[in-house]
Amino acid sequence: MSLALRTRLPKTEPAPARQRRPTTRLARLRRDRFLLLLAVPGMAAIVLFHYVPLLGNVTAFQAYQPFLGITGSPWSGLDNFRILFAGDPAFLNALRNTLLISFIQIVLVFPIPIALALLLNSLLSEHVKRLAQSVLYLPHFMSWVIVVALFQNMLGNGGMLNDWLRDHGHSTLDIIGNPDFFAVLITSQVVWKDSGWAMILFLAALSRIDAQLYEAAAVDGASRARQTWHVTLPGIRGVIVLLLILRLGDSLTVGFEQIILQQQAVGLDHSEVLDTYVYNQGVLGGSWGVAAAVGLVKGLVGVGLVLGANKVAHIFGERGVYQS
Repeated sequence: MSLALRTRLPKTEPAPARQRRPTTRLARLRRDRFLLLLAVPGMAAIVLFHYVPLLGNVTAFQAYQPFLGITGSPWSGLDNFRILFAGDPAFLNALRNTLLISFIQIVLVFPIPIALALLLNSLLSEHVKRLAQSVLYLPHFMSWVIVVALFQNMLGNGGMLNDWLRDHGHSTLDIIGNPDFFAVLITSQVVWKDSGWAMILFLAALSRIDAQLYEAAAVDGASRARQTWHVTLPGIRGVIVLLLILRLGDSLTVGFEQIILQQQAVGLDHSEVLDTYVYNQGVLGGSWGVAAAVGLVKGLVGVGLVLGANKVAHIFGERGVYQS
């Protein structure tokens, strides 16, 4: 290159040197100190309300007396657990009802938010979609007291359904107080109250699916059903597996408030579950150690189910809740 041409060319600025990221842990803490300060209130709340109460599980190994406290109550070893596994009829009845209700809710309730999300996602009108979402979200913000009162006003002996049957000369139906309908009744209440809220995560997952996949499937002649099977469901499969694993962890928790409000109408034989058993044994019966032992066993079973389901998810190539 000649000297004249070299002088006409613009001078290029040297590329800025890349800023090195801090590598030591202390340097990263110093760099992110403001973010860490913002996280302190939330972390303190989690520790205070979720981890400190775990210390109360020590009462499962004590003959706990509220007036003596944890430090003054005598130790009983595994006596509280022996009472549970010796075949206490009340505990076995609560366990049987809990497993039955949990099985019904996992098999019937869990797929409903997925179906609602797919149905709403297929709607073309955004106004209709937003209106349907708002209507489906609304019951989640109602307390169980209001939900149970609404169902009693509709299905109770003096409710709308039986009034209509009387007016038209038909015999009335005892749905609220019939023990045979109890599992179906509380499952329908859960569906009505929480399906719309649970649908949010699936709608968010559907919004992340690339639209070009649908266009390519349409060009190949795939119908809406085939697009749902080959594009939509694989696109949200990870979210479905994640939520199913978390749901299995709560499989022994079927709702305390909802059941305790309706327990008197059907009796303990059909409505006693582990959560109400803990309440009846501990708060009403004064067997605090037995109640704590049931709660501890319930939590350990939930952890075991999460770990087992997560392992199965890894075997089938899914990410699950965490990576091993």
